[in-house]
Amino acid sequence: MMKKNDHAVAFVTGASSGLGKATATRLAEAGYKVFGTSRRGASASPSSLEMLPLDVTSDASVKAAVAEVIRREGRIDLLVNNAGFNVAVGGAEESSIQQAQDIFDTNFFGTVRMSLAVVPHMRQQGNGRIINIGSVLGFMAMPYMALYAATKHAIEGYSKSLDHELRNMGIRVSVIEPAFMKTAIDANSRDADAKLDAYRDVRSAMDKRLKEMLDVAEDPEVVADTVLKVARAASPKARYTSGTAAARLRLMHTLLPASLVDAGIRKQLRIA
Repeated sequence: MMKKNDHAVAFVTGASSGLGKATATRLAEAGYKVFGTSRRGASASPSSLEMLPLDVTSDASVKAAVAEVIRREGRIDLLVNNAGFNVAVGGAEESSIQQAQDIFDTNFFGTVRMSLAVVPHMRQQGNGRIINIGSVLGFMAMPYMALYAATKHAIEGYSKSLDHELRNMGIRVSVIEPAFMKTAIDANSRDADAKLDAYRDVRSAMDKRLKEMLDVAEDPEVVADTVLKVARAASPKARYTSGTAAARLRLMHTLLPASLVDAGIRKQLRIA
């Protein structure tokens, strides 16, 4: 079970902004010793957090960051895998194989690399908690965000499988499923690298609709509160929605026929 004292050590990837920053800050406020990470390291540090440089696409960088925390604290009680990026809205065929590999290397394989580096220490400790930041796009479709949704589906499957494997060793793994949150994800998205004229109009319409949805989205602190709840849970579940929109989408996905879910998605996105 996760410790609830000042000695519990949390490691949060992608902590310089957005969900990661909110999560790292919330954990620090709750008494965790928090190590946040970003590619820029200490130069990206919020004043209340200790930041380490980390590139989750590099085996060497992951091993070095984890080794530094172990050297300084002797343990890692909580790992929050949050680092990731999105490809701007557009058709799936507007992204090359290289771009598909790049987003998987960060969003999915970054989660795998971090887990592989931290699990041996948790296993030696006899306890630990891993929380992976997924998305509602990990259990439902999202047109014009195919690659991002694919990485979140992969995280969902990996998290659930890993939880089954590790729970008898005192380690639990959960995935958090937020909907759109009020972060800079749209500003930080990478443009598709093989744009086609056939998608020009829908790209523009979807970009406008996405901005409208983000304007009324919930704050990232909602996800931070969910992470803290899961970290402290005596018997955590394999997955948690985060926020009212995510809960509504999960209920809709569970109860409604697939045809109605599809129709609801297209209506929400204003797709003809």
